[in-house]
Amino acid sequence: MSMNSRRSAIVLMLAAIGISGCANPPLAPTPEVQKVLAPTGTLRLGLSHGTPGQMIRNPLTGDVRGIGYELGRELARRLGVPFEVVLIQGNAQFIEAMQSGRVDFGSNNATAARAAFMSFAQPHLEIEAGFLVSSNSKISSITEVDRDGVRVGVTQGSTSEAKFSQELKHAVLIRASSIPAAEKMLASGQVDVFATNKGNLFDMSDRLPGSRVLDGRYGVEQVSLAIPKGRELGMPFLRQFVDDAKSTGLVAAAAQRAGLRGMALDSK
Repeated sequence: MSMNSRRSAIVLMLAAIGISGCANPPLAPTPEVQKVLAPTGTLRLGLSHGTPGQMIRNPLTGDVRGIGYELGRELARRLGVPFEVVLIQGNAQFIEAMQSGRVDFGSNNATAARAAFMSFAQPHLEIEAGFLVSSNSKISSITEVDRDGVRVGVTQGSTSEAKFSQELKHAVLIRASSIPAAEKMLASGQVDVFATNKGNLFDMSDRLPGSRVLDGRYGVEQVSLAIPKGRELGMPFLRQFVDDAKSTGLVAAAAQRAGLRGMALDSK
């Protein structure tokens, strides 16, 4: 199956899954829900720029796409409030912004560690996690990553950092502050391979001639909408919003518009 056919099949699968589980009509937000989800009167979206799962901007048209961006914009519309994008550099800054209340909404890999700092709705996407290697790399499979002399790049505060800081036996872990920083490190030869979800990896590969995403995966990310701790009064509304976004095809359409690749066909 070609990449385009695979992507179309996944989009159709996401839409079909959502439609089969159609929930009740969308809840109308109460004033209390509006206040808890957007306490300043504006829904502040904590998003990283340059990743299709979060937010990307067409440099020629200025058009903004991204699953996190589109879901945040739609949530603000349903709440009846304006929205504002707060740019976040990496996972560590995202956690800080959630803890401090600097942002009201975001999209992230839902892990037990992060659930200590924010509250997650149910997942709306599953994305494979894998490796990207540069054009001159001799690494051809994921089994060759953990070897002497190999420098594995990860972003600070990521689940990949947590995983490989414990599991790597031979390779050296190199931390980057953000995805754009990691991209520069891979392009300049500071790292030999970079680990994150494949949605980001395929997007990075488009900008790094000759680079390639290795076959296989080391995990699956459960991507979910997040709000700061202490705002659980708004969670029933957020959960129904996610159900509705999936059942109406909003998530699938946003994924297609953003060109997201690497979505998991299963949850192994």
